[in-house]
Amino acid sequence: MKNSEKNIESKPSAKDNKNNTVTPSSNAATDLRNFFIDSLKDIYWAENALVDTLPKMAENATSASLASAILEHLTITKNQVTRLEKVFDILGEKAEGKKCEAMVGLLKEGNSILEETELGPVRDAGIIAASQKIEHYEIATYGTLSAFAKTLGENDAAKLLTQTLAEEKEADCLLNNIALNIVNIEAAE
Repeated sequence: MKNSEKNIESKPSAKDNKNNTVTPSSNAATDLRNFFIDSLKDIYWAENALVDTLPKMAENATSASLASAILEHLTITKNQVTRLEKVFDILGEKAEGKKCEAMVGLLKEGNSILEETELGPVRDAGIIAASQKIEHYEIATYGTLSAFAKTLGENDAAKLLTQTLAEEKEADCLLNNIALNIVNIEAAE
C-alpha cells in the first residue's frame, strides 16, 4: 500500500475525533422516528415559506412559460403542505414547522439573483437556476423522508411522501425544459 493510500484509509486518532465530535443539543433526536418527525417539521416550514415566495418569483419572470410553471407549482406546493399535514396526522403528531436553515439560504440566494439581474431573460435564467436548486433540495429531502417512513413501517406516510417526491422531480424537469428550449436561448442573445 502506498503511503498516500495509507493516510486515506487510516482511522482518525482519538485526539482528532474528540476535536470533531459535536455535542448534541438537549432536544436532539435519539432514534430514527424522532429524527424523521424533526425532518418533517423542517420541510413543512420550507414548503410554507415557498408558498409565500413563489408569487414573487412569478411576478419577476418575464417568460410566460416560466411564470405559468411557477404559479402552477404554487398550487402543487399548497397541496404538498396539506399532504404533509396528513403525514403528521398519520404519525399522531401536530403539524408544526421548524425553521429550515437550508431553505432560508436557498431563498436568500434566489432573492440575491433577483437583485443582481435586470428584468428579462437573464433574470428568468436566474429564477430557474434558483428554483432548480430548491427542487433538488426538496428531491433529496422527500427521498430521504420516504425511505425513513418505509424503514419505520409507516407505509401510508411513505406513499404520500413518494407522491410529493414525484411532483418535485416533475417540476425540476419542467424547469429544465423551459431553460433549455426558451429562456437560456433568449438570455444568450
